Amino acid sequence: MRVFRDNGLTIVLIGLFAVSIIGQWIAGWHVEMEDARRHGQAVLSLGAYTLSPQFLSSVFENWESEFLQMAAYVVLTAVLVQRGSAESKDPDSPPRDVDLDIQANKPGAPAILKWGSFWRAFYARSLGLALGLLFILSFIIHWTQSARVAAQEALAHGEKPVATMAYLTDSQLWFESFQNWQSEFLSTAVLVLLSIFLRQRESPESKGVAAPHRQTGE
Repeated sequence: MRVFRDNGLTIVLIGLFAVSIIGQWIAGWHVEMEDARRHGQAVLSLGAYTLSPQFLSSVFENWESEFLQMAAYVVLTAVLVQRGSAESKDPDSPPRDVDLDIQANKPGAPAILKWGSFWRAFYARSLGLALGLLFILSFIIHWTQSARVAAQEALAHGEKPVATMAYLTDSQLWFESFQNWQSEFLSTAVLVLLSIFLRQRESPESKGVAAPHRQTGE
């Protein structure tokens, strides 16, 4: 089927995402029910759990780290190189995106490139900006929902809850963030380095199987 042939990567990845988040949703609900029963609290329905700070905080805690990783990767690979890596541009190749005002006239070039220098500059950085914005939005939701979880736990123990703004400096929030950030940056660095010496046949994330180790880029 042509639609799957042309869009198979996105379709499969979205499918895997759907299976994974549904699994997190159902499993998290069961964990929350067990915790409520142990403490003699009311059990949330599945619908109520969907909008609960416990679920939203855990979801956006992970999304935040993923979008940070991708934003950093897109921006850093624009200015830094790793000789021999399939994940790096070749430092010996000429710049690809010069004279965009001229390239705007190429057949199939995005129409926004003809709107003027401001829009060309904006569009030339739009991927990094979009990923950065998604990171910021995810972090804000993680922060506010994690603050609600902390407030609920404080009230349950007869303690004074921390205000949302004050929670921004709470060690729990940053522990949750850094434990995810470090793994994302490590996995990216490992991919960059392993792609120098190892191959995956037909993958655009790998050099050709017979390519020299020193070859940089695909």
